[in-house]
Order: sequence, then C-alpha cells, then structure tokens
Amino acid sequence: MTTRRFDGRVAVITGAGRGLGREYALLLAALGAKVVVNDLGASMQGGDADAGPAETVVNEIKAAGGEAVANTDSVATPEGGQAIIDMAMQKYGRIDILIHNAGNVRYGSLATISHEDFRAVVDVHFLGAFNVVRPAFELMCKAGYGRIVLTSSIGGLYGMSNTVNYAMSKAGMIGLNNVAAIEGAEHNVKCNAIVPGAVTRMADGLDTSFYPPMGPELVAPVVGWLAHETCSVTGEMLISIAGRISRAYIEETEGVFQPDWTIDEVAARIGEIRDQSHVWSLHPAEHGHTDHIKRSCEMARLGGAAAT
Repeated sequence: MTTRRFDGRVAVITGAGRGLGREYALLLAALGAKVVVNDLGASMQGGDADAGPAETVVNEIKAAGGEAVANTDSVATPEGGQAIIDMAMQKYGRIDILIHNAGNVRYGSLATISHEDFRAVVDVHFLGAFNVVRPAFELMCKAGYGRIVLTSSIGGLYGMSNTVNYAMSKAGMIGLNNVAAIEGAEHNVKCNAIVPGAVTRMADGLDTSFYPPMGPELVAPVVGWLAHETCSVTGEMLISIAGRISRAYIEETEGVFQPDWTIDEVAARIGEIRDQSHVWSLHPAEHGHTDHIKRSCEMARLGGAAAT
C-alpha cells in the first residue's frame, strides 16, 4: 500500500504545541512536510506566551529527521496571523497547507458571560481563522495550489451549554469553509473542516471517564488526508471521534408552498414544513446557493409541486 507523503510541501499548523495540533505536525513532518509549528504557549484561558511547547515539537520533529520551525505569534490579531504566514514564506518560500487548530476555553452561560470572556475565545477560534486564512489564501490562489483545514466542533454543529463563545466560533467555520471552497475551486485550493473529538487539555474539568479511547492520534490521519494533494473533496466537514469517521452536512426539508401566508396558516402547517420525508441536500461548493434559489423558485412556479 502506497503511503501518501508531503515531500516538498510546506505546512502551517496553528496551536501545534500540544494535543491535536502536535499530532498533526508530527504526522505531516514524518511524511516529508516542512512545518511551521505555531503555538502561543498560553494556558487554555489565555495568558503569557511561552515558546516552550512549539520549540518542543520542533525538536521532536528534528530528532526524527524532519524539518520544522517554531512560531509564537498570536492568531488573535491580523498582524499575528500575517506574521505566521510570513514565517513560512521567509523560511521555506511557499505555503501549501494551512491547518487552523489554535483554541482556548472560557466557560460562561449566555446570561452571564462577560464581553471579555466572549471576545477572548472568538478572537482565537473565529477571527483567528480569518487572520491566518486571509493571507494564506491569497498566496495559495496565486500559486495555483493549496489545502486548508479548519477546525469546527460538534459544539458548533449542535450546541452545548456554557460555551456560547466557542459554539458561535465553531459554527462560523462552516461559513468560512464554504466561501474558501467556492472561491478557491478555480485555483486548485481546497478547504475542508475537521470536526474532532479527542481528549486534550480542552477537556479539562469534564467527566471523560466513560469515553472510549479518544486520543488525538485517531484524528490526525483524517486531517492528513484533507491536507494532501489527493484530497478529493472541498467544502465538506469530516467528523473524527473515537475511531469513527463520518461526514456532517446541512439539509433542509422540501417544505410546502403557498402563494401567501398568515400566521395561523404557518402554525397549521408546521408539521408539513418540518417533515423530513423529503429533504434537499445542497453541496456548498457545487452550486448549493444557486441550486437553493433555483429549486425554491421552481416550486413557486409549479404551484407547490416537488422541484427536481
């Protein structure tokens, strides 16, 4: 069986000093990639920077015969995001792969969370993604090649209590993923999202005693494939948790058509509106936006008959 390799490729991985990011960095480097190991080295809540985690991973890679460089710039600012990508260009002259994995945690309910705690998480997970994708995407499009992997979460797909900052940020990855996939298509730049489940520092304080083995090493091969030149999908979300890999995607019910509505009629027909016996699954990178409008208008033109 042929092993997919990354010889000649340059990868930037944010939050690569520990946990999932470390596993991604070690895997890609072992398969030939030159890796920019970005990690601020802060606690999960944020705080003073520490170059130790990033440098430790770089030393591991070098000890195994690979090539890597440490970076401690913060993804939370546009300047930091630019500096991370600039390091790849200055050190290796190119960027082929970007994996945005950096994250932090500050818990708080919707009713009580402070604006400071909200922004601290949004700045890293959500704005941090844009801060590194924006400069990398431009370079990838000019080069005619790129692979971007964003990190979403089941918390973003399905929500969870006391994490409004995190859930909103991870839901926001869906929009960025779709746009990057659509705009990158003509340039051979593919963008996908990983939805990982693994026991790392982010699980501190949670009861994980009933979990099966859920190490980051189970997620890394999925990210490796999404980052590889042979990756055949774009604009998709792959879930990886405890050895299970699946695809997450958005569907909408076919719904019902009337030429006009009242509030009472919406109430009366809500069961039909929510009926999942007929659904539309529209791929974002394959004309999902235009197909949605086209099929909706077709239903109206046909007076409610099913669109094809």
